[in-house]
Amino acid sequence: MQLLVSPSSIEEAKSSLSADIIDVKKPSEGSLGANFPWIVRGIKEIAGKKPVSAAIGDNEYKPGTAALAAYGAAHAGADYIKVGLMFDGEDRAREVIEAVTTAVKQEFPEKHVVIAAYADFKRIGTISPLAISPLVAKAGADVAMIDTGIKDGKSLFEFMDEETLIRFVGQNQDLGLQTALAGSLKFEDLDALKRINPEIIGVRGMVCGGDRSTVVRAELVEKAMMMLR
Repeated sequence: MQLLVSPSSIEEAKSSLSADIIDVKKPSEGSLGANFPWIVRGIKEIAGKKPVSAAIGDNEYKPGTAALAAYGAAHAGADYIKVGLMFDGEDRAREVIEAVTTAVKQEFPEKHVVIAAYADFKRIGTISPLAISPLVAKAGADVAMIDTGIKDGKSLFEFMDEETLIRFVGQNQDLGLQTALAGSLKFEDLDALKRINPEIIGVRGMVCGGDRSTVVRAELVEKAMMMLR
């Protein structure tokens, strides 16, 4: 299981270097808020061989906008390009997933496309995470992810229980996909996450001392890595 940490700046990225994957986002612009391309590029420069992920936003149903953002993130140096589906409907989700995957894979087949849906889909009116895996696999993307859409302190586990998340991981494995889980995760969730065993867990608030609006702390990233190992 790999730890993905989400800094919002180059300075924060320096505190995140012990993580497995450095994920560039802009928390003030949403759960998967997109940062500037020059921040992605700058963080990639300091990360060296360590993979860098870039969120491109909690996207409404705008396939062209999402595809262009994904293309830009790939060109800026991101190894993982992550899009959130902030809308409902399988047909619409299929169109956005295919557009984003094509935008990245046509030029950068080695890069990873991450498609995220939200554990709190019922309260925000978006597609269920359990519906996206076949669409992700068919499009040729790489990772199906669950996050929380509203960052109000309620965690992934307040919306989906361990059994449901194990089922999500299993269906992804059957389809040849990796799984990423995120959503206001806490240190005390790590034992359950080990049992669920996704390939990637994504954190920010956990390594900011509990408040995602503050800054990533290197000692908390190291603590999380130690607990996972």
